[in-house]
Amino acid sequence: MATPPDPVIAPVDPRAELSEFLRSRRARLQPSDVGLPEYGRRRRVPGLRREELAQLAGVSVAYYTRLEQGNGRNVSLEVLNAISSALKLSETEHAHLLHLTKPGPRRRSAPQRQHVRPVLLQMLSAMESVPAYVWGRRTDVLAWNRTASALFGDWAARDPRDRNWARIVFLDPASRDLFPDWRRKAADVVGQLRLDSGRHPDDPLLAELVGELSVKSDDFRTMWAAHDVKRKTHDTMRLQHPLVGPLTVHYETFSLPGDQDQALSIYHAEPASPSEEALRLLASWGTDAAWVGSGGSGGSPFPSHESEAFHAHHHPRGALRRAGDHGAVGEENS
Repeated sequence: MATPPDPVIAPVDPRAELSEFLRSRRARLQPSDVGLPEYGRRRRVPGLRREELAQLAGVSVAYYTRLEQGNGRNVSLEVLNAISSALKLSETEHAHLLHLTKPGPRRRSAPQRQHVRPVLLQMLSAMESVPAYVWGRRTDVLAWNRTASALFGDWAARDPRDRNWARIVFLDPASRDLFPDWRRKAADVVGQLRLDSGRHPDDPLLAELVGELSVKSDDFRTMWAAHDVKRKTHDTMRLQHPLVGPLTVHYETFSLPGDQDQALSIYHAEPASPSEEALRLLASWGTDAAWVGSGGSGGSPFPSHESEAFHAHHHPRGALRRAGDHGAVGEENS
């Protein structure tokens, strides 16, 4: 089998990002979506024409054309708000547009390591009854409690660079078994990476990640080209865990004060539901339920039928007695 070529690693070009983002948002709108008449003529390109969008935003066609060509300098917030409204952008998409047109200072130095504050690590340890973890830029998983590791797989057994949701979702086949709604999960991950690319266009590790995934995953390449941006703060998720079977959990994600690039995600199940009982079992098993082979790209992050956790599934009393036998929190700074 031929070895895939090395990914092309280049910083994100904010001008190109702005151009492609505006084009993609305009292409998804039809005249009927914004109250414009349709005259039955076949359109050469999908979506609204530039002149239609300019009319809706109250700017000249030439002005909007320059903006869509990537020239976002000196654009007023008032104009951006009008264009955002005309394009029917979500709050997250609007924030992304502002980042693309009003980028911060360009930084070409190596990115700083991501550190999790000690108090947060203590909080994670105190929350062992529910899965919880801290994640940062590029969807890196930075710290977690034992229950999160039991639910999502043993992050500690992975190579540090592979403790990353994008690599897990697109490069680890086991993730497609864990997430029945895999495409939905994958789209959320790509949407978050798009947000990061707008906020940190000079991040070399982000460029490396996008280049690697573009080479190794057709699904990623297709989703990345769609320019969708997402910031999931809460939702419901279905999982198919290899030990406890199907679960439905709700999650809340909180941005952390003091570091806008870090967030805390907490998962819980409906009270008195089978999913709540499954989470209780996973919490009692702790790191036993996150047994792995080699981890990362060399093996699945999920338990095998030879693990202690599998046998504990058939002897839950023994599993409950083992609660608290293992370390509570994993951490990775990158």
